[in-house]
Amino acid sequence: MAAIYVRFETPKELQEKMLSAVEISKETGKVRKGTNEVTKTIERGDAKFVIIAEDVNPPEIVAHLPLLCEEKGIPYGYVATKEELGKRVGIKSAASVSILDFGKANDSFKEIIEQIKAIKK
Repeated sequence: MAAIYVRFETPKELQEKMLSAVEISKETGKVRKGTNEVTKTIERGDAKFVIIAEDVNPPEIVAHLPLLCEEKGIPYGYVATKEELGKRVGIKSAASVSILDFGKANDSFKEIIEQIKAIKK
């Protein structure tokens, strides 16, 4: 059963693509990790893409993020675990991550955003 804040299903291969792109952005662009930081980047309109883990407990920690992203017109997606997301940004676990600068993952994120738009329709 998906958490209450998961508003659409993200296929496994798309999750993998997002995780790889996050890793590239971490190396060549600009990434913020941790829900407080992510929330600030969304509110300021600095986030270009937000990734939320599906296994956050309690779910209230990230429950506001999808709505906030939609309000601000910022694309977002989900990955299965916060451990996997954290690993890709160099920490033990991350409930959410925002990308401020795609860096060399720019083309990857363009594709990811298009795929997510198609899923949400």
